[in-house]
Amino acid sequence: MAFFMSSIRIASNYLRSHVHASMQSHGHWNNSYRTLCTSSCRSVDSGVPYDTSSKIDAATSSHQLPSSADAVIIGGGAAGCSALYHLTKLGMKNVVLLERSKLTAGTTWHSAGLVWRLRPSDITIELLARTRDLLVDTSATGLQAESQGLDAGWIQNGGLFVANTKERLDEYKRLMTLGKCFGIESSVLSPAETKDLYPLMNVSDVYGTLYSPGDGIVEPSGITAAYGRAAIHHGAKIVENCAVTGIETKESALSSRQVSAVHTDQGTINTSCVVNCAGGWAPSVGAMAGVTVPLVAMKHAYVVTEAIEGIRNCPNVRDHDLSLYLKLQGDGLSLGGYENNPIFVDELPGDFNFSLYDLDWDVFSTHLTSAIHRVPHLENVGMKSTVSGPESFTADHQPLMGESPEVRGFYLSCGYNSSGIMLSGGCGQQIAEWIVHGKPSLDMFAFDIRRFGTSYTDNVQWCRQRSHESYAKNYSIVFPHDEPMAGRNLRKDPLHEELMKAGCVYQERHGWERPGWFMQDSEKLAEVLPYDYYGEYGNEKHTDYTYKQAVQQDYKFSYPDCFETIMSECKACREDGALFNMSYFGKFLLRGRDARKAADWLFTNDIGAKDRLVYTCMLNKDGGTESDLTVASVPPSVLPILGAGSGGSDGSETFYVACGGAVATYVQQHVLRVLREKQFDAQLVDVSDKLGLLSLQGPVSRKVLQQCTDTDLSTADTTAYGRHFAMTLNGGGEQVWAMRMSFVGEYGYELHVPSESLLAVYRQMMSAGREYGVCNAGYRAIDLLSAEQGYHHWHSDLRTTDTPVEAGLGFVCSRSKDYLGKDAVEQQRASGHTRQRICLVMDSSEEPLHGNEAVWCNGTVVSYVRRAGVAQASRQWLAFAYIDKPAEEKLTNAVLANRNYEIEQMGIKTPARAYLRSPFSKK
Repeated sequence: MAFFMSSIRIASNYLRSHVHASMQSHGHWNNSYRTLCTSSCRSVDSGVPYDTSSKIDAATSSHQLPSSADAVIIGGGAAGCSALYHLTKLGMKNVVLLERSKLTAGTTWHSAGLVWRLRPSDITIELLARTRDLLVDTSATGLQAESQGLDAGWIQNGGLFVANTKERLDEYKRLMTLGKCFGIESSVLSPAETKDLYPLMNVSDVYGTLYSPGDGIVEPSGITAAYGRAAIHHGAKIVENCAVTGIETKESALSSRQVSAVHTDQGTINTSCVVNCAGGWAPSVGAMAGVTVPLVAMKHAYVVTEAIEGIRNCPNVRDHDLSLYLKLQGDGLSLGGYENNPIFVDELPGDFNFSLYDLDWDVFSTHLTSAIHRVPHLENVGMKSTVSGPESFTADHQPLMGESPEVRGFYLSCGYNSSGIMLSGGCGQQIAEWIVHGKPSLDMFAFDIRRFGTSYTDNVQWCRQRSHESYAKNYSIVFPHDEPMAGRNLRKDPLHEELMKAGCVYQERHGWERPGWFMQDSEKLAEVLPYDYYGEYGNEKHTDYTYKQAVQQDYKFSYPDCFETIMSECKACREDGALFNMSYFGKFLLRGRDARKAADWLFTNDIGAKDRLVYTCMLNKDGGTESDLTVASVPPSVLPILGAGSGGSDGSETFYVACGGAVATYVQQHVLRVLREKQFDAQLVDVSDKLGLLSLQGPVSRKVLQQCTDTDLSTADTTAYGRHFAMTLNGGGEQVWAMRMSFVGEYGYELHVPSESLLAVYRQMMSAGREYGVCNAGYRAIDLLSAEQGYHHWHSDLRTTDTPVEAGLGFVCSRSKDYLGKDAVEQQRASGHTRQRICLVMDSSEEPLHGNEAVWCNGTVVSYVRRAGVAQASRQWLAFAYIDKPAEEKLTNAVLANRNYEIEQMGIKTPARAYLRSPFSKK
C-alpha cells in the first residue's frame, strides 16, 4: 500500500520520524515524498474542532440529589439527554440524569456530528428522521423553542455517497428507492454531475454517486445541551459531577430481580427504573446491577484539516469502497473511516472525561491515502487537529436498547457504534415510550437487547470477535444473506458434523449453527474456522476457506450461484420429500398450577383441545404481534420424552411452546413478563438444548415415516392436520413425539426427540427416505417455500406494530375467550382496520426481490416490500407489503385487480399483480 502523504504539512518531529520509519518499514518509500515538516507548518492539536463548553449553566441545572425518582438516567451524552427530554415530553417529571463529569464529557464530545438520512433499514430511517425533525423544527413546541432558543448547530449541506463499482451503485439505488417510501429526496448522479456538485473531487474512478440534499451536520455539544435544557424546562433534573457507585436490586416475582436504588458519591436515589446511557462505560454500569452489556470499546479517530479553498458548502461524503468519510468542517474537512485493525480499549478509566488518545498513524494512515486520492487538493493542505477517542461497538453494529432480561427496571440505550448523535432523537423517543408505555411505537426488535441470548452475551471472546467484525465491515455492502465469520460454533446440535459431511452450509442465528443450504458434490467440507481477524493482530488470514467461499456465493444482489441448489431443495420438497433439521428452534414448557390460565391469556387462539397442536400469536396490549408460534398441551405419556418427568401432582397441565430460534429469548422474556404482571403461578422452562427437532415434509413423508414405526399412520389421529402423538421407532426403539404440521405448505410431520436420540432418528429417516427421493434441505428453502405459501415470518412481514387482523391472521384470534390484546383486535373488527397485508406477484424481473423495494399504486408510492420470495414452479417473484386503506373498505382480489401496482427496484418500476394472499398457496 502506497502512503501518499507526501505534501501534508504536519509539524511534529515525532510525527515526521514516526511516519518516515513506518513508510520505510513497509517498503513503500515514494521518490516524490517530501518532508512532512516545513518552515511554515504549525503543531497539530489534539482536540475536537468545535466549542465543547456546556450550554447549560449552573443556574438552570440542579446540583441537589433527589431522594427518589421515577427514573434515573446514567450518562450525560446525546443518548442520555435525549432520553431525559423525551421522558418529560411523555409527562414523566420526576426524572434525573446523573453525569459524573459534565454533559458530553464521554463519547459525545468527540463525535463527528454527521446526520445521514438513508439506511438499508426502514426502522433506522424512521429513527434518523426523528432526530432531523427535531433539529429543523422551529415551531413553538419544537426543541429549539423548548430549550429557550438554544442553537444545536444544525447545518444542512447535504450528503453524497460515492460508488466506485456498479455493485455499490446498485446498493445506493436501493437506498434511494427505500427513501422514497419515507419522503426522502435523493438522486443518482453521473461522475460529471458529481464533479459539478463537488468540484474538488477526483471522479476518474467514480461509477456514480447518490446525493441526499437533506443530510447535514450538528454540533454534538449543541444538540446535547438542547435536549438537556428542554428537559429541565419540563421539570427534569440534571446533576453533574456525580459518580454512580452502585445499583441496588431486590428480589421480585418469579425469582426475578428489580432495580430499587442508585447509589452515588453524593447519596442514594430510590428508584425502580434505571437507564444505562453510559456509552463505552455501559458494561461497568451494567455490572453494578448484575447485567451483562455486550459491547466493546475501540479507538475511533478522525483528523481535521486547515482551510481548503472552494470547500465551503460542499456536501459531506461517504466513499464506502475506500472506507472513508469527508465531513465539512467550516472551511476545512474532517476525515476518517473504518479500518481492519482498530485498537481495542480493554478498560476505560472512570476519569477519562473530555480526554483523547494520541493518534496511531500506523492504523489511521490508510484513510489519509484514501482522502488524498478522492480529493487530491488535500496534498497541499495542512492538518489542524487529530481526534482519537473511545467509541462503543456491538456484535451486529446496532445499538443495545430495551429492558434487560436479567433485571427488571434496568434499561439500556447504549452501544451506538459512532451513530449516537444521528440516532439520538429517534432512539431517545423510543426508549422513553418503552419506559412509560411498556413498549415503543416502532418495531425495535433489531435494537432490542433481547435479540441476543443471555447464554452467550457474557462470552468475552464472542463479544470481542463479533464487535471487531462489525466494525471492519461497517462500510461493506449490505448483502441479503450475509453471515458472520466471527463468534461461531457456540451452539451446535448433535447433527452438526453429520450434516456438514452432507454438504451443509450453516447459518448463525441466536448462537445456533442452523442449516442454510446444502452444496452438491463438493469435495470439501464447509467448516466454519476460528475467526482470523482479517489477518490482523498477528493472526494468519485463512486461505482457501471453503465455508467463506460458499457463503460468498450468496454475496450478490443478483441471482447468487447457490440459487439453483436452493431451488432444487424446494423442488424436492414439493415433488417428493425433504428433511429439515430445525433443532435450533426455541422450545419451552409452560407449567404450574396456573399454566392453563396463563396459556389462555398469553395465546390468541383457543388451545382447549388436548390432542391438537395450535398455531397462535402473542400480542401486546395494543394488539401488535409479539410473536407467532405453536402451542400444544402435553399428554402425560409424552412428558418423559421431553425430559419433564411425569407431570404435576396437582393435576396441572404442561404446554409445549415452540418458536423460531432467532427470537427465542424475546419470546421467553415476553412470556415471563406477562406471568409476573398477572401473578400467575406458572413457570417457563427452557428445553431448547435438550430436544432436537426434525421436520419431514413432502408428498412421501407419511410413507417414509411409516417405514420407521409400527404405529398406524392412516388413522385420523395421525393424519389430521394439527394432531400430535407419541410413537416408537423400529430401529433402536427411540421415543418420538410426532406432530402433523407444516411450515412449507406440504403434508408433513415434525418429530420432537431427545437430543441424545437425534442422530439415530435422523439416520433412520434418511435411510428410509432414500428410495423415495428425500433429500436434506436447509432454512433458505424453508424461507422460499413458506413465502410461496403466504405464511408469515415474525419479524420480517409480521411485527410488533402489525395486528393479526391487518396481517390476515384474524382466524387465530379467539372470540370466545379473553387474551392480552383482545380489546384492540375486537375494536379493529368492529370499526374496521386501515392497513392490510397483500401479496404482489411480478411476472418478470431481471433482479430478485430482497425486501424494502418501493410499492407504487396508480402512480403514487404507497408502501414498501416487507418480505419477498420466489414461486418454486413458475419462478415468479412475489412480495408482501402492508397498504393503507379506508377503514370501511373491504379489499378483495377483484378490487386489487383494478389498481395498477408496480414494484420499484433500483429506480426501475415493474408491473405487479396484487392479491389478498399468495395465489400459489395450497389450500
